[in-house]
Amino acid sequence: MPLRWLRRKLRESIFQLMRRLLATDEGRTMLAESLRTRNAALLPDLDPTTAAPYRELPSPVPLDPRAEGAGTILVTGRFRSGSTLIWNLFRHMKGITSYYEPLNERRWFDPATRGDRVDPTHRQVADYWAEYDGLTELGRHYRLEWISRDLYMDEQSWDPDLLAYTRILIAGAKGRAVLQFNRVDFRLAWFRHHFPRCKIVHIYRHPRDQWCSALLDPKRFPPNGTVQEFGPVDDFYLLLWCRDLRVLFPFLAEETAAHPYQLCYYLWKLSYLFGRRQADHSLSMEKLVTEPESELGRLFAAVEIDPAMQDMNALVKLIEKPRLGKWKEYAPEDWFRRHEDTCERTLADFFYHGS
Repeated sequence: MPLRWLRRKLRESIFQLMRRLLATDEGRTMLAESLRTRNAALLPDLDPTTAAPYRELPSPVPLDPRAEGAGTILVTGRFRSGSTLIWNLFRHMKGITSYYEPLNERRWFDPATRGDRVDPTHRQVADYWAEYDGLTELGRHYRLEWISRDLYMDEQSWDPDLLAYTRILIAGAKGRAVLQFNRVDFRLAWFRHHFPRCKIVHIYRHPRDQWCSALLDPKRFPPNGTVQEFGPVDDFYLLLWCRDLRVLFPFLAEETAAHPYQLCYYLWKLSYLFGRRQADHSLSMEKLVTEPESELGRLFAAVEIDPAMQDMNALVKLIEKPRLGKWKEYAPEDWFRRHEDTCERTLADFFYHGS
């Protein structure tokens, strides 16, 4: 009897310790390392539409084409990449409901949490939430951890709340749904798996200008600042993203970066690579604001929108060209190149598999 009691107490202590450990970043890193060799290809390729052999059992549930993303457009881009401009352009198109940042912590569907603040740098935008009115059922599925945990998801990831949440948005759209995200850079494979008929649009911006834009005022953080000093001006979740994704990409560890711009560049490059891999159409913010007519034409062709049905002149007027090349006022080009070269060497070493 004393031996059984001792074993039970020992198991309880071990499990309690494991739960505490897995609640920390260090514990999650250890678990991820132990599971890094997981091969999704080992999972059997099952067909859930296969009928059961007994008549009294229900038939497989057929998916509505909209539930598979038919007609839906997913817009993905880093913070400060021009994604709000793309969202606003779609918002002013006929036959489209354009949703702004569905995973945002302000919970646009809830008047009690969304507030009334609009970023003044988002030109010609009066609100972000009108399209969410009447969709309070989204609150049953929304999870705040979407903005900070499991920022990488592959085809085999399982998140029934995110699936239900996205389907409600699509079903609630009048006409085609546009979902403009800043938090799915590394979740595109999951979206592509569950919504195979959607169109993915990927927007990117020069990383140096994106860095300066994320600072809001470049004078807030100097070129000789350290990662340890960056937290108070980190308005766009750079360190938070690195802490979650370092499980998969160890070079995102804060202690290894000489300057937070290196972390910014790593995320920019990874986001660019993931976006180009999954998107039906990629476009640069710079080309969109300098060649709006031609870029809109390419965008329409990629997502199957008839330009004759849209007011092109009105859409072009929504595009206000920001001042490009502001990074030149932040630091000399060789400062940026030095950090970027360091990052590129690390990325080459990390992804190199030999010939």
